[in-house]
Amino acid sequence: MSEDGLAQRAREIAAEAVGAVARAAAPEELERLRVTYLGSRSELMAMPRAFRTLAGAEERRVLGQAFNAARTAIEAALDQRARELERSRLADLAETEAIDVTFPGIEPRIGRLHVLTRVQREIETVMERLGYHVEVGPEVETDWYNFEALNLPPGHAVRDMQDTFFFTSSEDLLLRTHTSPMQIRAMERLQPPIYVIVPGRTYRRDASDASHSPQFMQVEALAVDEGLTVGDLKGTVMAFAEGVWGAERRIRFRPNFFPYTEPSFEFDVSCGVCAGRGCRTCAGTGWLETGGCGMVHPNVLRNGGVDPERYTGFAWGLGIERIAMLRYGIDDLRLFYENDLRFLEQF
Repeated sequence: MSEDGLAQRAREIAAEAVGAVARAAAPEELERLRVTYLGSRSELMAMPRAFRTLAGAEERRVLGQAFNAARTAIEAALDQRARELERSRLADLAETEAIDVTFPGIEPRIGRLHVLTRVQREIETVMERLGYHVEVGPEVETDWYNFEALNLPPGHAVRDMQDTFFFTSSEDLLLRTHTSPMQIRAMERLQPPIYVIVPGRTYRRDASDASHSPQFMQVEALAVDEGLTVGDLKGTVMAFAEGVWGAERRIRFRPNFFPYTEPSFEFDVSCGVCAGRGCRTCAGTGWLETGGCGMVHPNVLRNGGVDPERYTGFAWGLGIERIAMLRYGIDDLRLFYENDLRFLEQF
């Protein structure tokens, strides 16, 4: 094609493209037109390759001017139409999605306390009504507070490495295996009468399954005063159970052994699924094992700086997850820690 023919074709393409762009109704259509007229395979963008067939510099200059003018016109038309479409879109939004400040607002979706946190706070409330106050303590403990002061001398089975997380940097430091170290710390810091409750996280080297976890929560209660007896212990546990599970749940005590209490007991709660008649949940017994308790051992009182000749004490404890499982009929402890909203939003 001659110089004049190529220049005329460039002007025709520009006119055709500008008209098509002006009629475009959406950004997607604009993009399609850009590819059609300015894409690497378009007729216009192929013209520079034809320049080489022209002999004279003046011919190439004239055709180059025509090519540049056509490309510039198409690019300008595309930009202008894109701005027009955007203004139209914003105008439509202002019309259809305008905010009317007189309309009631949309209430934001708020979070809630985790079920274990709620149960812990309910336990604290029940015990505070009985005259106890909440104590918190370190989760990293020393061997003395976690074991020795609680009448667990070196070599005791509970101190086995398979049960306890020890720090490799120090044989004396470990993650507490129970909340009982706070018994000693409370007796060191406070003067009798002492009535404290200690909730918190504890750690043991247990495999994770439906009833075990390497991290779990406990709540511990300690009372130290003159003249406390097993009757006071039982009355307190029964009052606690009524406050947490309701007056219809029964409590029974069974003799047991714990190094830090003497005498020692385990206490069970009547099964809430079958009302104590016996079912699969309670293995047909009508009872669910709940926690341990007992009168504080004289050695533990001495290690806390309390005179066992003048004062007696009792302590009891159980897992917070256990309380929640008994209350809500949950059969797998892992559900509390999997962060599945389908489970957590039930509470």
